[in-house]
Amino acid sequence: MSDCGCEKAKAELEEYLHQELSEQDFQDITEHLAHCDDCSTEHLVGIALTEKMRKACREQAPAELRQAVELKLRSLTAKQ
Repeated sequence: MSDCGCEKAKAELEEYLHQELSEQDFQDITEHLAHCDDCSTEHLVGIALTEKMRKACREQAPAELRQAVELKLRSLTAKQ
């Protein structure tokens, strides 16, 4: 393995977070993160944001809001 450097680690951080890299690239970035405080901090922020997005996507709008939006969409569709 070799240290891939900050530029590559930061450029591929999103793919790294979602495990969408080749095994070698994943290992190279993992090694880099272990030794680079700046990139490691950015990685931790990425983890936190990803988790917040996962939680937000699970939430549902209140039934009243959903009904109001559906009603508005139907009225706009009927006007066309």
